Amino acid sequence: MELKQAFDIVRQRSVSICAPLQTEDYVVQPVVDVSPPKWHLGHTTWFFETFVLQPNLKDYKVFNPDYNFVFNSYYESVGARVIRTDRGNLSRPGVTDVYKYRSYVDEQMTQLLEQEISNELHTLITLGLNHEEQHQELLITDIKYILGHNPLFPAYQEDYCFKERNITAAEFIKMPAGIYEIGHTGNGFCFDNELNRHKVYLEEYSISNALVTNKEYLEFMQAGGYTDFRHWHAEGWDWVKTNQVKSPLYWHEVDGQWMNYTLKGLQLIAPNQPLAHISYYEATAYASWKGLRLPTENEWEAAAAQLAWGERWEWTESAYLPYPGFVKAPGAIGEYNGKFMVSQMVLRGGSVATPPGHSRITYRNFFHPPLRWQYTGIRLAK
Repeated sequence: MELKQAFDIVRQRSVSICAPLQTEDYVVQPVVDVSPPKWHLGHTTWFFETFVLQPNLKDYKVFNPDYNFVFNSYYESVGARVIRTDRGNLSRPGVTDVYKYRSYVDEQMTQLLEQEISNELHTLITLGLNHEEQHQELLITDIKYILGHNPLFPAYQEDYCFKERNITAAEFIKMPAGIYEIGHTGNGFCFDNELNRHKVYLEEYSISNALVTNKEYLEFMQAGGYTDFRHWHAEGWDWVKTNQVKSPLYWHEVDGQWMNYTLKGLQLIAPNQPLAHISYYEATAYASWKGLRLPTENEWEAAAAQLAWGERWEWTESAYLPYPGFVKAPGAIGEYNGKFMVSQMVLRGGSVATPPGHSRITYRNFFHPPLRWQYTGIRLAK
């Protein structure tokens, strides 16, 4: 796809995701991990202004000098920024101003893309598009968290529906012991944390060809899974007790029936759909209760071609660490992944909220163990 066409599609998709929102929805920040939708729209625009337009478009004039402080996320090398917990306090700039900012930057990007650009700049813009696609998934999950914690449980969109398969049976695929190649290969885009491609030795193992369903997880709950310390890591057990966790995020027991908040509003649990919105702690506790375990990220990648994946980000048993030979890029772009390689677990696959074509077998997502506002699920191994 031509770069200008790809740019237009990605930028429009962010706007489309926000189209069902009311003005007040754009500003809310219920918890630190959830950013207001308005901030996502501004931040993804700031990325193109700061890293693409300012260094590469002659006589470019910054839209608003204050926006570098407002919309910088975590790039220390780019200057001071609003701390993450304060994003919800940004009543100004208003939603209308943020959309004006997007339009201004898009017009300037169109001018740039009409010129002949270098391979290096093409690569940088492609990174910017993939960066915005990451924020599109965050937009959907952040919006769900905002509305799902509104006491009225309002629908994001009454007819909104992800295409999700019903899972009726699961089988284990046996993988032979041997040497496997892990990491990105080829000329297509990848993030730096997918490099370098390298060999690993894996003992024989088996991995489920299906994700754990709501019905299966409910059996764990009904068997006292949240009250039996034997299945939990010590840190996870502390998390359960401290936060009084009794079910996955968005599950509510109403008149003896389990309901969950969806983007269509509060719905009955669909028993055969894949489980979503659980922490790493819950995933490992469930696996322990079943007498099984989570796959490592290398086991997941080695088997991925034989698996149905992409509906849920799947917790693995692997800490988020650099691959052999990993080198951070110089400057601000080098802050993109490498500095987060501590105290986080790897997730593989993708989710129903992931933009089409964004994920791939080598894609490495990563989150802290207690987080569960993403569409996270469980695949078992043994």
